[in-house]
Amino acid sequence: MTGLLIFPICIDTPEYSSTFVQFGMKFSIASPVFFLFSLVAATGASAISVSVLPWGENDGEKGEGGDACRDCGGGPSPTPGAGDSTDTSASLIGLHKNLCEIPSVAPDELTVGDWLATYLESRSFTVEKQEVARNRNNIFAYFGNKNQTRTLVTSHIDVVPPYINYTYHSNGTITGRGTNDAKACVTAQIKAVEALLAEGLIGEGDVAMLFVVAEETDGAGMIKANDLGLTWESVIFGEPTELRLSLGHKGVLRFNIQAFGKAAHSGYPQLGINANEHLVEALYILSKMQLPGSDLLGDSTLNYGIMDGGTAANIISPYANASLAIRLAADPLLVKGLVNETVRNLPITLTWFERFYGPQYLDHDVEGNVYVCLVAFHA
Repeated sequence: MTGLLIFPICIDTPEYSSTFVQFGMKFSIASPVFFLFSLVAATGASAISVSVLPWGENDGEKGEGGDACRDCGGGPSPTPGAGDSTDTSASLIGLHKNLCEIPSVAPDELTVGDWLATYLESRSFTVEKQEVARNRNNIFAYFGNKNQTRTLVTSHIDVVPPYINYTYHSNGTITGRGTNDAKACVTAQIKAVEALLAEGLIGEGDVAMLFVVAEETDGAGMIKANDLGLTWESVIFGEPTELRLSLGHKGVLRFNIQAFGKAAHSGYPQLGINANEHLVEALYILSKMQLPGSDLLGDSTLNYGIMDGGTAANIISPYANASLAIRLAADPLLVKGLVNETVRNLPITLTWFERFYGPQYLDHDVEGNVYVCLVAFHA
């Protein structure tokens, strides 16, 4: 299936701690508020009033198993005008905490998906589990009986390894795996939809929510979402963008390198062929490549994600391998050709992953700070 989707924004609020630069965020109700305004714009609602309070200025630091968040996400479905801003903040942090404390390193997303489905059902949403693979389900939720809605909000529930404990710090910073990318987005989107329903600004047929698996690996969850057979006027993606609107993103190429040698005792290196040396040579040469880029996205970049080789320190290595990824700011076929030519005469074997995509430049035609992005959605 191929369709045209409209993406107004991709948004989140990361403020990184000095301890966990990659994982931390200062989580306030600011993120849901921005989602609320975005949803109002997408659905055509005229206005919304939301009280904003920081979470727990006087609360101490709470680690795994702490009681800083006593609202574990249960309770009745939203009702118009229900709850004050303090309750809203506690509920927001409670949902976020619960999601983050359930490990969901891909491909093990089943438990967090089941928990999320139960939570959404407790809020009177209709929930569909879309099987992507064995024990891997997308979660699709909407209000009432109409799964075809005008707007979709979506993010992902899988995370990268390793799992890191959730911790709420006394300075208002939250750290742990998924606290930013992307369970903060999932939390903000859910709470935004709940608030809009409570205010009576949206109803059945206006907004659906889709939370996918496998975003951090091969994108199988979002690809499977095509099988829902639905289209939307607008789609809001939740990704960490430091509250800046996204105009594009880099693509990706992945490949493996294998080097084959001959084992021998290290005391007689002339009797062997060292595969590690061949691999290191290839990686060094690749690191010196001048990869093409673009004015908007900057340079294409190469990363050696995994390296392995050898059997013992006193054995000439008979085999070595590495897995690499290139984040693309240029045509993928051009970059692929440059890599192939660079290593053509080296004693290594290079194997490309079949699945790849090029850089995405998003069309935007709304004046001001809100951009509407057009993207082809392919199975």
